[in-house]
Amino acid sequence: MPWLWLAGAIVSEVVATTSLKLSEGFTRPLPSVVVAVGYIAAFFMLSRALTRGMDLGVAYGVWAAAGIALVAVIGVVLFSESLTWIQIGGIALIIGGVMALEMGGRH
Repeated sequence: MPWLWLAGAIVSEVVATTSLKLSEGFTRPLPSVVVAVGYIAAFFMLSRALTRGMDLGVAYGVWAAAGIALVAVIGVVLFSESLTWIQIGGIALIIGGVMALEMGGRH
């Protein structure tokens, strides 16, 4: 069950971050509200994952890595941003680091 809460936190954070760009410096009301609600929901769901037994390092690592990867892809798809091979390699290293955290914690 903590993994479902974490997945919800990731989705909420990615929606909020995407809306942050769409808010144009908080000058557009609807995306601005989505930013606030999304981040509040993300932290609420992250706290639920933690209170249900997920390790802090693993939860935050997965949350951050998934968020970075998803926001980078959304930037490319929705906003015509580009990713260099170095940036892609950096994202892969972040994901690898999270995998090491998860696997290293197993007994």
